[in-house]
Amino acid sequence: MIKILEKYFDIFCTIGSQKTYQKGEFIYLQNDSADYLYLILSGRVRVYTLSSSGRETTLEILEKGRIFGESSFLSDHVRPTSVAAVTEVRLATCLVSDLIPLLRETPELMVLLFQHLSETCNHLSRQIYRLTNYDSRKRIASFLLEETASPNRDKGILDNVLPYTHAEIAETLGLNRVTVSRVLSAFANQGLLKSHYGKIMITDRNGLYQILKNGAYL
Repeated sequence: MIKILEKYFDIFCTIGSQKTYQKGEFIYLQNDSADYLYLILSGRVRVYTLSSSGRETTLEILEKGRIFGESSFLSDHVRPTSVAAVTEVRLATCLVSDLIPLLRETPELMVLLFQHLSETCNHLSRQIYRLTNYDSRKRIASFLLEETASPNRDKGILDNVLPYTHAEIAETLGLNRVTVSRVLSAFANQGLLKSHYGKIMITDRNGLYQILKNGAYL
């Protein structure tokens, strides 16, 4: 996952401002005016959509070094998603118009930003594919494999352990919690993982890959 290097944090803080949000606090809501770009200095946030019926679908959990609010690159645009703090989070906020002159002077930062935006697009493409082409078993297997593909200390992902509850996985994958619990229980019975409240440990990655390939193990 591409992140903005800490040596560039001061640039964002200098041209913008810093603000701290408490757990559960909204940073912005869907359809708000898209004015600012945000860099996470510490903590984690949840990016999600809200349907007309009130159903939330989590798109991604972002951590230190990640950027969000990319819609601010477009003039007179509104936010397509909502963002809320998962933990206490400290953000640097800046106007894109103030950032662009500095990007011209710092090619490495400009490349990192473009890579970050491209990776966000790729992540959303994978999410759409997963939601439209996979059944519940494959959605969950794919999500677990992708999220634990590499350690991410800022996100709390270490040693194939994912710090998510069943409800959080359900929100991310557009499933109900009962379905997620049932599938995870079946995976645990097959020795693919161990599930405890708020934590899921992957014990057999190959077995999860087999589910994606042909639905075996269930």
